[in-house]
Amino acid sequence: MVSERLESARAFLAEAGWKDARLSPLPSDASTRHYTRVASNGRVAMLMDQPQSREAPPCPSHATADERRALGYNATARLAGADCGRFIATARFLRRRGIGAPDIYAGDTAQGFVLLEDFGDELYSDVLENGGAGDDLYAAAIDAIAQLHAEPAPHQLAPGTSLHAFDQVACLAETDLMTEWFMPLALGRRARDDEVDEHRALWREALQSVRAQAPVFVHRDYHAQNLFWLPARTGVARVGMIDFQDAVAGNRSYDLISLLEDARRDVAPGLACAMKQRYANAMKARGQEPDADAWSAEIAVTAAQRNTKIAGIFARLASRDGKPRYLSHLPRVWGYLEHDLEHPALAKLRAWYDRTIPKESRRVTKSDGAAT
Repeated sequence: MVSERLESARAFLAEAGWKDARLSPLPSDASTRHYTRVASNGRVAMLMDQPQSREAPPCPSHATADERRALGYNATARLAGADCGRFIATARFLRRRGIGAPDIYAGDTAQGFVLLEDFGDELYSDVLENGGAGDDLYAAAIDAIAQLHAEPAPHQLAPGTSLHAFDQVACLAETDLMTEWFMPLALGRRARDDEVDEHRALWREALQSVRAQAPVFVHRDYHAQNLFWLPARTGVARVGMIDFQDAVAGNRSYDLISLLEDARRDVAPGLACAMKQRYANAMKARGQEPDADAWSAEIAVTAAQRNTKIAGIFARLASRDGKPRYLSHLPRVWGYLEHDLEHPALAKLRAWYDRTIPKESRRVTKSDGAAT
């Protein structure tokens, strides 16, 4: 933290009863948030620092599509941005349902500070990398979202904090990242207007098939680097969730795909198949068994939409934000996307991608656009 921000953080901690706490900053990620472990008198907690000026405005509850577009990407895609109040409301919503979200000790939403429970260092990604039992971890993560999906998405997370719908405007804002950011990086030119329009029209058509489903709570970034393994707890509380401030009301396959088509790590195909079946079995036990054909199409469309977005985001991180390390994940993301596009429900989009972004241009691993 810079000195002025550090002084504000110290004042916040003192007000919360953590005066003179020792601060140990954690490595930053793709977001503008920063986390610092704080320790004082045998207590440990995590300080979330979200500078309020570092993000475009979030989406107002009742904004129209045009108003959202005018505010920028966060509002259009229904991202929380720097809204710490949404993080606090979501954490408390999840905890009321027995889900392992961190306890909130204190918050200053005006300044962008939240003091929360420290889950330790057992990130799913680290446990798995060190040989942890993948079946157990993934099964617990599947059970957690199945428990959340047993009830419809709430209209509100807390009084005054609505759960936004992951509507077509938001979905298309995400798929537009492919033409806005990935194509210039991969092809060395901007996407033409006709290419952008056709891409958007094809996605609008494809998304109709998944929007017919009753919405559920969607974490939206549910993967191994946002989950902690808490084996001392029981049931779904063993899955510690973070980074859920962008949660929306969306389709039931979204978090499933976030977990099993993880952009940063490989998930064995057999394990992914077994976990999809585990989820379907859990829904069946609750009288909500998905139709096999419709479920197959929903998973394919959801996965392709998400992977299209991720390819665009990683290109944006490299080109705009100077973070080229994310390009190393693009071969995996494109591998997922090419598999997703094989589903008949996505035949038109597959043809567009094959025609517009040739396969040899897809595995961009350098920020100058060089492909491998």
